[in-house]
Amino acid sequence: MTDPERAVELTFREEWGRVVGALARAFRDLDLAEDATQEAFAIAASTWPEAGVPDNPGGWIATTARNRALDRVRREAVRAEKHRLAAPGNPDAVDAWEPDDEVAAVDDDLLRLLLSCCHPALDQPSQVALTLRLVLGLSAAEIARAFLVPEPTLAQRLVRAKRKIRAAHLRLRLPSDHELPDRLAPVLAVVQQLYNEGYVATAGPDLDRPDLCDEAIHLARLLVRLLPDEPEVRGLLASLLLTTARRPARIGASGELVPLAEQDRTLWDRHLVEEGRALVHECARRGTPGVHQLRAAIDLVHCEAPSIQETDWPRVVALHDQLLAICPTPVVALNRAVAVAEVAGAAEALRLVDALPLERHHLWHATRAELLHRCGELTAARTALTTALGLTANQPEQRLLARRLAELSTEGEAATGDRGGAD
Repeated sequence: MTDPERAVELTFREEWGRVVGALARAFRDLDLAEDATQEAFAIAASTWPEAGVPDNPGGWIATTARNRALDRVRREAVRAEKHRLAAPGNPDAVDAWEPDDEVAAVDDDLLRLLLSCCHPALDQPSQVALTLRLVLGLSAAEIARAFLVPEPTLAQRLVRAKRKIRAAHLRLRLPSDHELPDRLAPVLAVVQQLYNEGYVATAGPDLDRPDLCDEAIHLARLLVRLLPDEPEVRGLLASLLLTTARRPARIGASGELVPLAEQDRTLWDRHLVEEGRALVHECARRGTPGVHQLRAAIDLVHCEAPSIQETDWPRVVALHDQLLAICPTPVVALNRAVAVAEVAGAAEALRLVDALPLERHHLWHATRAELLHRCGELTAARTALTTALGLTANQPEQRLLARRLAELSTEGEAATGDRGGAD
């Protein structure tokens, strides 16, 4: 690669988390690791345009970051442990590493960093913030914008999370085999939460945040490489890919939300569908279904259907039954009810939906509105749509709900007119 600016950008994306992880493991200091890595990339941005892109950009960044960290340790001399780690000949001292030559060690460092950022001792907002900052290198301002919180609030959250890690003496280590399931679950939850925010933005003029979706998929791909024998990791990546495949048809020319039933399926990204299908089939052969694998299997049924009418709805219900058994949440039950409506009818689905404690969730009201409409209860359907409209701050969602409300109002007026004429 000869374009220095592009080289810095790609190296940042691929190597940031690896370098931070290696330095954090060696120096036991997340702040030092983060600062030294940031300085290394700043130096690269200023020197590569004149000196040229090095043959091994990742190795160059790693060595430069290591040297900056050592310089700071020697200069500040604030802790004896840092002096010991920096001492020449010390077996624990940081050595320059070449990513291409020591992939396993580098991957371990990155996995340690991911598991530390998503440690169960931290709340999920802190896990998300730390992962985006330390693993992906997003700035506090970028993370704050993504999750609609003030930048000072986000910065304080990062500080508190790092402080808690230090106070609890949470070391950057790989968990034992029996610990991994509990430690991996928060990592997958963070990636899923990041994708969910990208898939439907909490608020604003745009339906989604493709940048957040891309970052979530990037993290999922890293996890597949780091943990190739974990089927839930593959299931998560498959689900994200299959969902993303529908994006070209999900957003109209004017940025409007296009529901699944109205999408032009010829616009779906077939390459992503094929990649997702292969991952789902790999998971199925293992015979150990989990939450993310089942979600991916449901997504695949939708992606393989030629139309909404030709969807294998009994299969979708059966997969939701399995998912509900291991993940009995109201949202899973709501999604199952949507499939039940296509198999057992709207009245049965409405009975299931009404039993769910989701009154503050706009999708619950929107789903009820659709089912009420199918049952011929237009007034109740309009009331449900009005409530849903007031519970979302996403403008494309608001426009879709407003359009449907107008359609129901027109339908109600037409029905009233028909009855008047008959009388």
